[in-house]
Amino acid sequence: VQLQASGGGLVQAGGSLRLSCAASGRTRSRYATGWFRQAPGKEREFVAAISWSGYTTNYADSVKGRFTISRDNAKNTVYLQMNSLKPEDTAVYYCAAVSRWVGDSAHEYDYWGQGTLVTVSS
Repeated sequence: VQLQASGGGLVQAGGSLRLSCAASGRTRSRYATGWFRQAPGKEREFVAAISWSGYTTNYADSVKGRFTISRDNAKNTVYLQMNSLKPEDTAVYYCAAVSRWVGDSAHEYDYWGQGTLVTVSS
């Protein structure tokens, strides 16, 4: 499966962005999807994940209450709604997919998108 992340950009602190992760290829399989991010000079970190059904979600503590992950399986797309953005949210955001629920375990995801840059100015 191929993943295409989009929706990044420049936003002021307190603003909002919605990222999209569109899947193509073997989309008949049921994939859980996660969002990760990597800021300059820092390790990649988990942001949020959603099961194929959408019933199970998981968030990093740093984004709980501000970010919401959702999906539209008819469109093979997963979204990350980001509200109340902070400068520390600045990073390249990646989406990833796996055919089972693994939550925040980045090394267990099989497919990765190319990343989209989010820059939050103060």
